[in-house]
Amino acid sequence: SLDRVLTLTRNALELEKLKKENLQLKQAVLSNDEIIGVSPPMQKVRELIQQSASSDARILITGANGTGKELVAKEIHRRSGRARGPFIEVNCAAIPESLIESELFGHEKGAFTGAISKRKGKFELAHTGTLFLDEVADMSLSAQAKVLRVIQELRFERVGGEEPITVDVRLIAATNKNIQELIRAGKFREDLYFRLNVIPIHMPSLSERIEDLPLLIDYFMAKFKPEIAPSPRHFSPEAMEYLKAYPWPGNVRELKNFIERINIMSDEDCISLETAKYYLGSMDLKPSSQSDSVLGKFAQLPLNEAKEQFEKLYLEKKLEECGYNISKTAELIGIYPSNLHSKIKRYGIRIER
Repeated sequence: SLDRVLTLTRNALELEKLKKENLQLKQAVLSNDEIIGVSPPMQKVRELIQQSASSDARILITGANGTGKELVAKEIHRRSGRARGPFIEVNCAAIPESLIESELFGHEKGAFTGAISKRKGKFELAHTGTLFLDEVADMSLSAQAKVLRVIQELRFERVGGEEPITVDVRLIAATNKNIQELIRAGKFREDLYFRLNVIPIHMPSLSERIEDLPLLIDYFMAKFKPEIAPSPRHFSPEAMEYLKAYPWPGNVRELKNFIERINIMSDEDCISLETAKYYLGSMDLKPSSQSDSVLGKFAQLPLNEAKEQFEKLYLEKKLEECGYNISKTAELIGIYPSNLHSKIKRYGIRIER
């Protein structure tokens, strides 16, 4: 009957609304880090965020892995007029080339083998909000051409579809690559670069803003403080001097992981120089204050569970070492990228930006 059709339609619309609200709530409760720092390079970044947030201008964030490009994108979204809309992120380097167009633009049922139902792409999901294309320089030239067309027209078709879909999206892109070199090598479209690079923001490496190190350490020490500890831990003066001289090739992400590791593995309230060196990988000997062996984490587990936990930790470590580059990590550990993708999905490993 007509009443039944209307009821089903209302229920479907309500379900879609709830899904969207659920997505936004999930984004809101994610344990986001803050942008920490008062150094001149970070003051410049903050100024650019403040100046650009209220507009819909496209932004290209550059900087090495681990510098916090994703944090800047989220902060711009949070301060913008689109803050109530979705923030959708896509790691272009983590998606196989054969799936990137489907991921961005969606697909119709039967568009290709495995497309058992219609699926919305990231551009469609980001409607009225912000789409963050991380590692945008890793897209194929074919995908770059389609993204360029969408930027120009804000209209596209799903893979296997003919119906045009119009979206209202603000685009923020990021890369750790030298795009000018890629353009000269014919690997990145110059016209797409000019479209994306309306407002450029460069994230400095941690070594370029080492005066922010004490503030960052205090922030992460408070964040990862063990529940049983009465107050956050701190470093001895000798350890702090060592950390200031350390080059931090992994930038703020390396510092964050280091502080988390210290809070889990060490029982010192005042972290010594020896302990700091050990957990930065600068010493071969275990610090005397650490009584539990690495094996202790797995000794009480059944073999299969211990193997799975070790494999997850191993993959997380290797991904971090390779700057979360899927192809590079797969080559390093001797497996196919598709196999690594499966393991990342299986263990729920988060690909950092």
